[in-house]
Amino acid sequence: MSYESSISRLPSPLKDLVVTSQADVGKTEADKAEVAQWIEKVAEGEVALPDLETQLVPRTYIVSNYLTAADVALYGALHPVFSQLQPAQLYSTPAVTRYFDHIQTRPSVLAAASALSPAFSSVSFDFASAPPIERKVDAPKKKEKAAAVAEQVEPTAVAASKEDKSPEDKPKEKKEKKKDTAAADNGGKKKEKGSAPAGGKVVAEDAGEPVPSMIDMRIGHIIDVKKHPEADSLYIEQIDLGEETGPRTVVSGLVNYIPIEEMRDKYLVCICNLKPANMRGVKSFAMVLAATSKDGKDGGVELIQPPPGCKPGERVYFEGSDYENAQPLAQMNPKKKIFETIQPGFTTLNTREAAWINPVTKSVHRIRTKDGICVAPNFVGASLS
Repeated sequence: MSYESSISRLPSPLKDLVVTSQADVGKTEADKAEVAQWIEKVAEGEVALPDLETQLVPRTYIVSNYLTAADVALYGALHPVFSQLQPAQLYSTPAVTRYFDHIQTRPSVLAAASALSPAFSSVSFDFASAPPIERKVDAPKKKEKAAAVAEQVEPTAVAASKEDKSPEDKPKEKKEKKKDTAAADNGGKKKEKGSAPAGGKVVAEDAGEPVPSMIDMRIGHIIDVKKHPEADSLYIEQIDLGEETGPRTVVSGLVNYIPIEEMRDKYLVCICNLKPANMRGVKSFAMVLAATSKDGKDGGVELIQPPPGCKPGERVYFEGSDYENAQPLAQMNPKKKIFETIQPGFTTLNTREAAWINPVTKSVHRIRTKDGICVAPNFVGASLS
């Protein structure tokens, strides 16, 4: 079914909302077909909240990665429901609630809804009081080597040893097995750090001196931002990092430096493997990367900008053979001060490109994605944090 046919089946004033918003109908033929399908589902009343919750957990928009007429149609169809729900009901579908609030605050949707008031009046959400989403940090992977080796032990040999050993020999058996495992692990010599375990994927270790590649940097997309109810200088952002668990809550002290209008719908760089921290009662699960003028905060603060066309979750890394293909840590140990050791080398070059300068060799390693270099819009010689 074509877009025009699907739109014609929507009831008023929902049809008027979609048309007035002038939202994109799809940038590719595949997107256009999917937009039409979603509008058809809305027209047929075939959208169920539980199914929609599952689909929206890893997504910012229902089709591709930009606002389309399908999003406006979904928002309009959900509006009568969401305007009547109690907080507990809203929190039971966090992905849909986050999506609904994001779409209703898009400028084009806001303007179209205002023109049709009071049919699509704004719905307020108290995200600060929402129950936190539990995020489990990956367990340290250092012990995986021993586990992998244990799996490689010959099954027949193990079976034979069990059959041959009498009860009084069992303690000795344990010692011998431990010794054999250690020998197999080392292969007769000490295993080098950074070598691949059984799975073939390099596991990052936090042993040795801190290096930039230990930092997990990714592209994020701010889909919602509010002022912290308990702190005048803090924003609470919902940032899409392309994760199946949905957006992360991030608290940033940028209220005095960046207007909230410039934060909304912003693509940026996030540090994703710092230990979660409580910021005036709200747990923050990442940090946004910002540039501070060489004249200090009085000279201004601005967000580091990724290259155009980036998508949430894309890897951001440091140039250089030592860093480009290295794996970041699952979580940086606060006691080892890894980020604090590396951060003084963060700066912006004369080209305003973000980079890390090795304090010993003075070599320059620009911060980039596969598509280009990350930049500060205005600052040269800025510090990054």
